[in-house]
Amino acid sequence: MIDNLFSFNGRLSRSGYWAISLCVAVVAGLLIGVLTAIGVLATMEPLFIVLFGLAIGVIGMSVSVHRFHDRNKSGWWYLIGFVPVIGGLWLVVENGFLKGTEGSNRYGRDPLGDAAQSTTQR
Repeated sequence: MIDNLFSFNGRLSRSGYWAISLCVAVVAGLLIGVLTAIGVLATMEPLFIVLFGLAIGVIGMSVSVHRFHDRNKSGWWYLIGFVPVIGGLWLVVENGFLKGTEGSNRYGRDPLGDAAQSTTQR
């Protein structure tokens, strides 16, 4: 799963999407909470804060692109998230709740394995 954090190739299952998204949110929240509680966040270098935000943004974009690939769609669909109000909702529904393509597609092998498909075709 670590390979999925900063690359834009391949596919990711729904459970992988939720696991990575929740882990990143918890780690980021804890880090920000601890830094705020000890009073360091206000005195930190703005460059560190910007780099931290960029890292979180790239991880979020990468995970979404992997899910779009699992649904056999281009990663450019990520840009739908910039549509006010409905875009973010679309991203969550598309990536978090809709089933991916069964079997291999043009973006790679099925993250759940091709065994499920081979048993249904017999």
